[in-house]
Amino acid sequence: MWSFVDHKGNKQWLWLAIDENTREIAGVQIGQRDREAAKQLWASLPAVYRQCAVVYTDFWEAYKKVIPSKRHRAVGKETGQTNSIERFNCTVRQRVSRLVRKALSFSKKLENHIGAIWMFVHHYNASLQASLLV
Repeated sequence: MWSFVDHKGNKQWLWLAIDENTREIAGVQIGQRDREAAKQLWASLPAVYRQCAVVYTDFWEAYKKVIPSKRHRAVGKETGQTNSIERFNCTVRQRVSRLVRKALSFSKKLENHIGAIWMFVHHYNASLQASLLV
């Protein structure tokens, strides 16, 4: 998912990895849409995910170059394997006003943009853990 910071020419892509079983956000990267950002997303995952998890992505080329072939499965939307992340993208857009496509509220500084997204991700993950305790 993308948004912009300061002006429409400064697109910032939000890269997310979600644990399909727990719905917890396991990895986040905010930046450009390039191979380096894909590497940073992969590095943001806990080691246990990088060693054991199977990652389902769309067919974007950078994933294939960064994620080891034993861990990567490129799939179309019709398979349903990317439903949880697509649904989470909708939730993020609804709850973080600076990510709405035609919003009056947008970030003027990249640090504020990243901070708002991280605050939401931490709150979201904490709410999942709290609901398990009840």
